[in-house]
Amino acid sequence: MSAKLPHYVSEAPFEIADEDALTPEQERFFLASQWKMMWWRFARHKLAVAAGLILLASYGTILITEFLAPYELHSRHTDFIYAPPQAPHLFHEGSLVGPFVYPLSYKLNMQTLKREYSEDRTKPQPIRFFCTGDSYRFWGLIPGNVHLLCPPKNGTFFLLGTDRLGRDMASRLLYGGRISLTVGLIGITISFLLGISIGGAAGYFGGRIDNLVQRIIEILRSLPELPLWMALSAALPANWSPIGIYFGITIILGLLDWPGLARAVRSKLLALREEDYAVAARLMGAGPTHIIGRHLLPNFMSHLIASATLSVPAMILGETALSFLGLGLRPPVTSWGVLLAEAQNIEAVALYPWLMLPMMPVIVTVLAFNFLGDGLRDAADPYH
Repeated sequence: MSAKLPHYVSEAPFEIADEDALTPEQERFFLASQWKMMWWRFARHKLAVAAGLILLASYGTILITEFLAPYELHSRHTDFIYAPPQAPHLFHEGSLVGPFVYPLSYKLNMQTLKREYSEDRTKPQPIRFFCTGDSYRFWGLIPGNVHLLCPPKNGTFFLLGTDRLGRDMASRLLYGGRISLTVGLIGITISFLLGISIGGAAGYFGGRIDNLVQRIIEILRSLPELPLWMALSAALPANWSPIGIYFGITIILGLLDWPGLARAVRSKLLALREEDYAVAARLMGAGPTHIIGRHLLPNFMSHLIASATLSVPAMILGETALSFLGLGLRPPVTSWGVLLAEAQNIEAVALYPWLMLPMMPVIVTVLAFNFLGDGLRDAADPYH
């Protein structure tokens, strides 16, 4: 028997030299998960963070619209038709009074037949907070009458003026946001379900399935988008309820938005399906649904999130355009597009420019979604 060879490996504990030791910041970086690194990179994008906060506040308002709105959605003030915005004030004759407005009065100009409003600056009327006002049904279910702020007693508070029926524009903007903002969320949900399912099948299986999906996508992408929206919206039955029209519009927007996402998912899966971990999962007996959902999609989930934030504003603009043209949502449903439809008369816009104010939340929301999408897209690759 041969002699036992000597053991030359040192049994002393391994020690890291001081110059090779990691700092706490480096250790925190190298041990961080992908999602945490995405958050750190996103947090450095100040514009995207600000846009995210704006969107968070916007979607928060739709949960308590009835409480935030000074008036009920259909509350009319026939004595104040086309009333101009009432600006809140804090000081009256050099004294701090608090938030208040001056009462409005009008006289009819017999030459132009226009109501000419004026403020009575001798009678400040304090705005009330956490008060009882117009009755409403919270989300159409729970009766209530408590508002964050209310008009003065025996007075009015039209922050953004009134429309042709004497309805408060600020309250209607808040109620309209509930419809316009949720249209984008529901539409993107439908679009993502279709895009991920169809694009995932085309990219994973390839062959005839891929060719069929590609031809369908090419046909849909070749059709003009807005005329196609208009044609499908006009095909909705006129006797449908407002809720039916609402869901019809969201389904149309979702059905026409999936081709772009499906093509992106297909291209990603074509590259990832040949990776070692995907082949190993397939050899171990995992099904296509498990491999796609568990192993492939998570590898570009950040890309999907960024795509979602960039697709929602397109759907909001689509609903606004259709409603503005009279082919989308219709009264009594109130959305930003429905409100803008009342400003189609150029004479009304020239005389009552506050009727164009519903375009401001549309612009702010679309810009916020685009800035948020840019930030998420930059954060999607934290190693870049």
